[in-house]
Amino acid sequence: MSGTLFVVATPIGNLEDVTLRALRVLGSVDLIAAEDTRRTARLLARHSLSTPTTSFHQHNVRARLPHLISKLLAGANLAIVTDAGTPGVSDPGPELVRAALEAGVRVEPIPGASAPLAAVVASGFPVVPLTVLGFLPRKANDRMRSIEAICSSDHTAVFFESPLRIKRTLEECADIFGERPIILGREITKSHEEFIGGTAAELAVKVGSAPKGEFTVVVGPAARASRLNNLTIPTDAAISAEYVGLTTSSKGLSRRSAISAVARKLRVPSREVYAAIERTRSSGE
Repeated sequence: MSGTLFVVATPIGNLEDVTLRALRVLGSVDLIAAEDTRRTARLLARHSLSTPTTSFHQHNVRARLPHLISKLLAGANLAIVTDAGTPGVSDPGPELVRAALEAGVRVEPIPGASAPLAAVVASGFPVVPLTVLGFLPRKANDRMRSIEAICSSDHTAVFFESPLRIKRTLEECADIFGERPIILGREITKSHEEFIGGTAAELAVKVGSAPKGEFTVVVGPAARASRLNNLTIPTDAAISAEYVGLTTSSKGLSRRSAISAVARKLRVPSREVYAAIERTRSSGE
């Protein structure tokens, strides 16, 4: 009978953010596949656990998979952990889970800390729907395509960025996101935890020239009706007023052209302008 693969979430910073169930599993499995065995060793030592570990990271996935699957098929119970958070979110994990499922091995998730969810619930933006993107691509063209994809969606999105690239990424986002609200989560759950709000352009200035710590970037929904760090986000009424003013002053302008012009000016998707106008008309405002 094969063993079980446990996908275990570990703390994203504060070592107290580990569940009792996670500790029980980590102490009872036969082997822990860890992204960084040194970091995992610190967590295990804190809780007096002596379970053996083996490295499992993006550079040795292919070499390690056959060995780990063979152990599972032989009846061993394994746990997979990453440096921080839940395996599979911009970290190794999906490859082993897929291989285990294909081999008929039971996979059991042990939920816990998650940087994307922690940042989103602290942002005040809607959690549903939510797009989690992990780290943006390093290549300029690929990164810009990812940024444009975020902009084309009108719901909350979250991604990670390193301190070395956060300022440049925010500068690249500025022209595309416009006034769309953003929350930066820095060093989440750690002693220097910080949440900063503003537009991409404002945040590029706020992070400075030498930012420190890992960043979780939460992009709020387009045309969100709220105020954030003195930033006014276009409401339905504001969008409709802009539309009426434009069509009144520019006789003969088509509805489609007017909507496109308002979208460009307010830097929100055209469909949001159209929806805001319809909602305002329906409400009789």
